[in-house]
Amino acid sequence: MEALELARWQFGITTVYHFVLVPLTIGLSMLVAIMQTAWVRTGNEKWLRLTKFYGKLLLINFALGVATGIVQEFQFGMNWSEYSRFVGDVFGAPLAMEALLAFFLESTFLGLWIFGWDRLPKKVHLATVWAFSIGSLLSAYFIIAANSWMQHPVGAEYNPETGRAEMNDIWAVLTNNTTLVAFPHVIATAFLVAGTFVAGIAVYWMVRRHREDPAHKDLAMYRTAARFGAGVMILAGVAVIITGDIQAKLMFQQQPIKMAAAEGLVETEQPAPFSLLAIGNLAGDDPSSVKHILEIPGLTSYLATGDWNAEVPGLDDLQEQYAERYGATTPDGEEIEYRPNLAVTYWTFRLMIGLAAFSAALALAVLWFTRKKGVVTQGWMKTLALVSLPMPFLAASFGWIFTEMGRQPFVVAPNPTGSDQVMLMTLFGYSTSVSAGEVLTSMITFTLVYATLAVFWFRLMQRYAVEGAPVVEEPVVRKDDDQSPLSFAY
Repeated sequence: MEALELARWQFGITTVYHFVLVPLTIGLSMLVAIMQTAWVRTGNEKWLRLTKFYGKLLLINFALGVATGIVQEFQFGMNWSEYSRFVGDVFGAPLAMEALLAFFLESTFLGLWIFGWDRLPKKVHLATVWAFSIGSLLSAYFIIAANSWMQHPVGAEYNPETGRAEMNDIWAVLTNNTTLVAFPHVIATAFLVAGTFVAGIAVYWMVRRHREDPAHKDLAMYRTAARFGAGVMILAGVAVIITGDIQAKLMFQQQPIKMAAAEGLVETEQPAPFSLLAIGNLAGDDPSSVKHILEIPGLTSYLATGDWNAEVPGLDDLQEQYAERYGATTPDGEEIEYRPNLAVTYWTFRLMIGLAAFSAALALAVLWFTRKKGVVTQGWMKTLALVSLPMPFLAASFGWIFTEMGRQPFVVAPNPTGSDQVMLMTLFGYSTSVSAGEVLTSMITFTLVYATLAVFWFRLMQRYAVEGAPVVEEPVVRKDDDQSPLSFAY
């Protein structure tokens, strides 16, 4: 494999490792803040126990997220120096805002929250967890703004003298319409992940406690957590569908070839059906061999335009349009393939949607079996809860893979309504001074390190999840003259 291929694999591996952790941190931080707010307002001990329980799992996830996220930015200067040189004037701004504003906000108030249980007044301590949660949202926004610029560059112009994209409007970058539709979709997904996490663990404990003692005092607490998580899942699921539809329509305008690949739509059709199952050579070597076996008539036309009978261009026509507009060959004379990998885009798009169905099943089952003050006692519900836990994580990861792989062969996709000069192909973005052997060595090293961290993450999450909600006493705020050291409150 050449250095370019290895660099792409390395960035893909490290990104997916990191992104698995991100949605849970974003969503769970807000849910834990809501739990603590309920405790402060009601004084009910169950909310304090749930805050401590899920708060500990949040801290483990956040710590591993930080450890895996640090590597991301280093790769821009190491394996992708040509990309960094081209976009640094634009891409660096939202990344700097994320680090200087959002991450410092997160880390500072997270520290106050961890160590401040018996040092800060209740409401002040509550404010720290809300500040941490808001910091997580801000962090997500700036990262999505940076990525959205790669999907749809705005607020910048190409300088032929320097060969770089130079920013001329930071506000346009931060309010990119791609950002404004992607951010709600990502946050809704984060709440779906967190809601499934809260409900899944609560259902596990409800079934377990009921088997130990049908009148166990913890049943009411876990029932509350399960219904809370199920409610979040329902609301988040609706938000995911609505924001996903809006994002798809915008994506059909900005990156039509990506969405055509997601549907396996080789020929232009009017109306265009939505494919549920396709056969043929999805690797892209022979797009004409792709045949739709199961499909929903007109749905792709509706997803693209809101009109069930609209014409949707296919991959073959779009390949010709892209070649005419952006060039048919590289400087070396090689033909440029603008069609993304059909197998990856087609199946990741469907896995993103399909795996979310497990969360919907869990939410509906929880709300049904816990109606009229009931509790979950069925053994199969415990199995459903455990199976459902990883599914939204995988769905979110497949969605991210689809977004990034569908943009190829561009690392900065052209803006069809703006300047076509502000674009960069992946082929020209990697570091030519880094050899394939060096990239392979670092890729193997990072993969092994991340695999080790993944084991630690799973074992820690499992260990503290199976311990259950701790029995805690209400924190007593120390006096000002108390000189005892700060202590970790978890």
